[in-house]
Amino acid sequence: MRVFVLGGTGSIGSAVVQELVQRGHEIWGLARSEVSAARLRELGAMPVAGDAAAPEVWAAKLLQVDAVIHASCDFNTGMDAIDRHLLDVLLPALAAQPKRPRFIYTGGCWLFGAAGDDVATEETPFHPLPDFAWMVPHLRRILETAEIDGIVIHPAMVYTPGGGVFLRFAREAIEREAIRVVESEAVRWPLVHSRDLANLYALALEKAPARSSYIGAAIDGLAVGRIARAFAMRRGTRRQQPQIIPAEMIAAELGAWAKGYALDQRLSGAKARRELGWKRASRARTRNRAASVTGVENEKPADTQRAFVKLCQF
Repeated sequence: MRVFVLGGTGSIGSAVVQELVQRGHEIWGLARSEVSAARLRELGAMPVAGDAAAPEVWAAKLLQVDAVIHASCDFNTGMDAIDRHLLDVLLPALAAQPKRPRFIYTGGCWLFGAAGDDVATEETPFHPLPDFAWMVPHLRRILETAEIDGIVIHPAMVYTPGGGVFLRFAREAIEREAIRVVESEAVRWPLVHSRDLANLYALALEKAPARSSYIGAAIDGLAVGRIARAFAMRRGTRRQQPQIIPAEMIAAELGAWAKGYALDQRLSGAKARRELGWKRASRARTRNRAASVTGVENEKPADTQRAFVKLCQF
């Protein structure tokens, strides 16, 4: 397929581009700068100059595509207006194409709120973090637009070879006396590796029915305290016990969106496994991924690596 990717250099988008290129798809990506364009070329995609905040410049000239994957999002307070304007311009442009395209939109686990002991599924009502509530009407718009085949994917907390959602832990394990955990060690995060998530996007592109939604959670929920302690053990942090901080403190530092770190969640990826054949990476592969996050992938198995794997239950 010929696929146009928005956000193709981000932590999710870059993994998606790599996965689709490996599967033989022709990938084009929106590039806001020459640096982004160069990165897309490295990944095997063709760059299209343009900015998601100014779709009127490039959307009308968009080449014929089989699908669009929207993985562009940041924590800018203006993201609601940017995304709404993007859809206002892009959806009519896609409707005018000779072939009905697929449109995969990225939601998120924080739209489900604090699920606690309940395991959230695609049928669970949304209770979004306020800073991301704007996503709900947007994703519903995608699913309800008649001229496209809309699909929504809700990623769990994404970790990557460079750290991803664990990057702060990796830094604080070295720079602070203790790693900070928001609200409680018992808070659970649903998790997925970026490459496993990219595989889900590819499966959704190739075989998901229109108007469908999928949660991308490979691990339904893992206590964040165990993860923080594993990083502290690996890096020799002075205090192995995490420092508990209130949500207001991390919000004052990073923005109100960061209160999402306090959400206690368990999310199910069962629907994607059942309907699309999505599979979590093999246990050995997942252990290597867990090890790569803490920087031990090039070392022989050691007590610290085994401790990380055991504590995080990978």
